[in-house]
Amino acid sequence: MPPAARLQRTEAIILRLQDYAEADRILTLLTPGGKRSALAKGIRRLTSRKAGHLEHFYRSQLMLAKGRNFAIVTQAESIETFEGLRDDLLRYTYACYAGEMMDRFAQEDEESVALYDLMLQGLRWFSQEADLRLWMRYFELRLLGLAGFQPELFTCVGCQAPIEALPNRFSSLHGGLLCPHCEAVDPSAQPVSVNAQKVLRYLSRQDAEAVRSLDLHESTHAEVERLLQAYVRDVLERELKSVGFLQHLRLELQALERAGRP
Repeated sequence: MPPAARLQRTEAIILRLQDYAEADRILTLLTPGGKRSALAKGIRRLTSRKAGHLEHFYRSQLMLAKGRNFAIVTQAESIETFEGLRDDLLRYTYACYAGEMMDRFAQEDEESVALYDLMLQGLRWFSQEADLRLWMRYFELRLLGLAGFQPELFTCVGCQAPIEALPNRFSSLHGGLLCPHCEAVDPSAQPVSVNAQKVLRYLSRQDAEAVRSLDLHESTHAEVERLLQAYVRDVLERELKSVGFLQHLRLELQALERAGRP
């Protein structure tokens, strides 16, 4: 047993698992103290007692020992397993998108209780709520804000004038809305309808209880989704793998629904 000084107890959400060596796994953990990697030795053996407590997206209480390259998981006890994700591929895929974003934005060993709380609440949303697309947009905006990339939705990023209820444009380059007089500031800026702007503003300022009452038209849903996914991609300078799979899965489910199949 490692000396007590080398042990640390922490709560963690398992963001990612990677098989390692013959029976081990490397875990990417999100903790209130930041993102970190840990080694779960022997977890792939049938006799492992820790295996049932270290599944993808589990919230668990861990005991970590200091190792040469990774922290070593010496004890694990699951706290919350988000069962709604386990038997619903669509819900699980939304959680994967949220987890991949969090993995990219969270920094190693940089304390952020707010990021941890957001991921925890996000997993609850995706395992329980009805309108998954709406909650994904809410999650994206909250994460962007916490990571320092909150889009400017109330003031023109070109001239700093208040944004009016007009079909303005959104500039990923400048991180917010451009009024009609400033469109030339970024020729690549995307047009945004008045309805989409209202939704973005609402989501950026309201709490979860208020968001739950929103009922969006499909075209507005699609527009806000395209805008935020493009902004996340531009901020991270990469396409997230889960986005393509999520879009493909939704199309497949829609085709099954049209065909009258469950």
